[in-house]
Amino acid sequence: MNKHILITGAAGFIGSNILNYLFSKYPKFSFTALDALTYAGNLKNILPEILSSPRFKFVYGDVRNTNLVDDLVGESDIVIHFAAETHVTRSIHDNIKFFDTDVLGTQAIANAVYHHKKTVERFLHISTCEVYGTGLAKKMDESHPLNPHSPYAAAKAGADRLVYSYYLTYKIPAIILRPFNVFGPRQHLEKVIPRFITSILLNEPLTIHGNGKAKRDFMHVSDVATVIDLLVHAPLEKVAGEVFNIGSGKAVSVLQIAKSIEKHMKVSKSQIRFLKDRPGQVSTFRCDYSKIEKLLNWQPKKDFDKSLIETIRWYKENKDVWSEQLWLRKVSISLPDGTVVYH
Repeated sequence: MNKHILITGAAGFIGSNILNYLFSKYPKFSFTALDALTYAGNLKNILPEILSSPRFKFVYGDVRNTNLVDDLVGESDIVIHFAAETHVTRSIHDNIKFFDTDVLGTQAIANAVYHHKKTVERFLHISTCEVYGTGLAKKMDESHPLNPHSPYAAAKAGADRLVYSYYLTYKIPAIILRPFNVFGPRQHLEKVIPRFITSILLNEPLTIHGNGKAKRDFMHVSDVATVIDLLVHAPLEKVAGEVFNIGSGKAVSVLQIAKSIEKHMKVSKSQIRFLKDRPGQVSTFRCDYSKIEKLLNWQPKKDFDKSLIETIRWYKENKDVWSEQLWLRKVSISLPDGTVVYH
């Protein structure tokens, strides 16, 4: 069937990977990409054959532009909302922008879906595991308390609950997805895995907050694509109003990741350097994805180590894409004692 899908934040890392996946898989679907092309968005992330296709329209704009958003949602059958400020450290450095974009931008989208709920079939809101804070159990399921540790996490928690309130109040066809840490090609250099990879390529130290023992649940971006594909096609009565975790179900420390990258890139002498811990640091994330596994038979498919090797290869081969981001790899923040450090 012909469907028109609106993807906000489609020039960013995850949004572009999902656009590329869905566009290739569904030749009868058409797509609109809305993106403000901030420092984290890049049209080079979107495949050239998509940019030139009559099935694709790119709109330069901000999700807070309510008139523009209302028009675009009114043209769409499905809305997938990625657009957000997403970096924990940057949210400590410049917190107002996060609440402005992540909360008010999401409200603009949700309002537009409400206005057009007779024609919009479903609205996928992309939240984050950061809303949980440090895990209170070995694995975190969707009932885990929301205890955000950073301005970014707090803004995403607000957006997450705003979408749910619109589902309860206005009966919009909303679905909330909480991905755990994601990596893969085209990820911005401010994120830990591409920052480590490019540090080695640039012969710079691999800097780690604290002792590096903080653990995260990492999955490859292609596994996010398969989940969104399932949620686009699942019977609405099964998924509307629901929250779904997705992740690998495994936790790996930041120090382990750094050592693995050094091993795969054949670094003869370790370049790891430790910094003071980041304010609002979260010690452990590990995903319980059993809810979506039982309902839609989803499981992550990509092996972490193999995916890491593939990701390293992409950064080796695509310096022309990521070199433009070099000046954004580090962010200055003030610690509680007044010390200014770069993360």
